[in-house]
Amino acid sequence: MRRYAGSMADAPSDRWTASSALTRSRLAPNPGPMSLDGTNSYVVAAPGAGSTVVVDPGPLDGEHLAELAAAGRVELILLTHHHPDHTEAAGEFHRMTGAPVRALDAALCLGAPPLADGEVLEAAGARIEVIATPGHTADSVCLHLPDDGDDGSVLTGDTILGRGTTVIAFPDGRLGDYLASLRRLETLGDAAVLPAHGPVLPSVGEIARAYLAHREERLGQVRAALAQLGPDAPIAAVTDAVYTDIDPSVRRAAENSVAAQLDYLRGWA
Repeated sequence: MRRYAGSMADAPSDRWTASSALTRSRLAPNPGPMSLDGTNSYVVAAPGAGSTVVVDPGPLDGEHLAELAAAGRVELILLTHHHPDHTEAAGEFHRMTGAPVRALDAALCLGAPPLADGEVLEAAGARIEVIATPGHTADSVCLHLPDDGDDGSVLTGDTILGRGTTVIAFPDGRLGDYLASLRRLETLGDAAVLPAHGPVLPSVGEIARAYLAHREERLGQVRAALAQLGPDAPIAAVTDAVYTDIDPSVRRAAENSVAAQLDYLRGWA
């Protein structure tokens, strides 16, 4: 997960949250300036299913993994993208539960093939639609649960967060891809946002539109900086002009975001 604004809340004493009709989430013990309160690991299961799907088991923490395993027989492990705050524990959790691990990147998979865009999974009594959403990283996916409540829900990984904004992990992630992914998520309408960091939000369509507006605002600021500094201004100078109030601990993330915006505006290969 990548983010560079806002404050980190204190972790709750009870790390489990009833996040939606078909999901529960457990907050992993990995808070920080780039991970907010920590990574939300989700357990997906229909009532009476007898098995679960675990999404993003998170960091290698024994208590956290034991709690996820105790939620029910794990049928499948899914990863939203390759960043270690989501995937570090995947191998150990696979060994603990025997459940296959699937992700868009074949290198992350254990005992099963990679996910495919548009694939529909039937597991733990739930229907899970795979939506490739590159941008934050090249291998980012969102997982749509169309039967989760009246409007459905979507596990967004780091593509949409519970608060703040997502950094494009350039050059792995690209801004053009990210904008297209947000437009695709916008079509899901009022589906609830189940993010990997931060609280659950209503209406992925509304949030996607807000994210798109924010990106356009930032691109306008970068264009203005380039007009003042020159078209070949270095990343550090543009960052100084655009991100004037960031904490030094996330300076590198801001520069990475500027690099992604310059790539988009300059049309770099």
